[in-house]
Amino acid sequence: MKALVYTGTEEVIYRDEPKPSDPADGDVLLDIDACGLCGSDMHAYHGLDARRVPPLILGHEAVGVVQNGPRSGERVIVNPLISCGKCMDCIAGRSNLCADRELIGMRLAGAFAEHVVVPESNLLPMPEDMDIVKASLTEPAAVSLHSVAIAERVLHRPVSECRALVIGAGAIGVLAALVLQSKGCKDVYMGDTNALRRQTAEQNGFGHIYDPLTAEPAAGSFDLIIDAVGAGRSREAASRLVRPGGVICHAGLQDENPGLDTRRLTLQEVTFIGNYCYTVVDLMASIDAIHGGKLGKLDWIEQRPLADGASAFADVHTGNSQAPKIVLLP
Repeated sequence: MKALVYTGTEEVIYRDEPKPSDPADGDVLLDIDACGLCGSDMHAYHGLDARRVPPLILGHEAVGVVQNGPRSGERVIVNPLISCGKCMDCIAGRSNLCADRELIGMRLAGAFAEHVVVPESNLLPMPEDMDIVKASLTEPAAVSLHSVAIAERVLHRPVSECRALVIGAGAIGVLAALVLQSKGCKDVYMGDTNALRRQTAEQNGFGHIYDPLTAEPAAGSFDLIIDAVGAGRSREAASRLVRPGGVICHAGLQDENPGLDTRRLTLQEVTFIGNYCYTVVDLMASIDAIHGGKLGKLDWIEQRPLADGASAFADVHTGNSQAPKIVLLP
């Protein structure tokens, strides 16, 4: 089969790879229709993720068609987060916290390929009339939905009454802004250092857009901040811009540099929440939101053939892509 293989720092190669062997009991073989390029794939590409060791097929935001078993022929959306299903967290519906969790495209072969094997239990039904490219946004949309949902539990006022800031205009940030807007939050700001992404954000009405390198809203002015970057500089900005008693949701994992002002967070009773991935319920809500048009037209997605995957990685790396999300099609 053809696959896009991460072979070393800043190197992915489109080449022939062995087709997955016969699936074990409980697993299924999928023909991949579409798979989105995630920031975590870029983290590996930059040689910054020790969990992703080359050579490795990356990719986990996948949609495909089942090729074996009772669901053969069914088009499905993949839940790429594989959990044990037996521990306390899994039983409580918090499979994203399972100590034995795995993710396709991390240590297991991913979906930047013509085929991938996943557990049958990780398949989510896809509405028949759902666009496959939009459906591939299910996983990142679930991350954003999860971020907003856990923030809502601790906000002192309804999110519709809040002033919100999203740091980062990649897919997670954009989808978080759209989720906030769908919940009635009319005062959404978005900061990004990439001029092309800012242009896309402005054209699509994702919020009040600004460049953090040249301007910044007033300190202490946001009830809710979603940091979809997760870098030292974005943590520093979030610490400065959150209002007393406000909430910071930390969804990005770009680096481990210092920046969080724990003294201000303590003195101002700011709630800091680390949020990782999503639950199955978040994925189901994401499918409903995308299919039901609750997040808009989603026409800002860029589609490219999987064979051009190396250029997609390079364009994201150099900041030459205007799209918050590139989806690769085998």
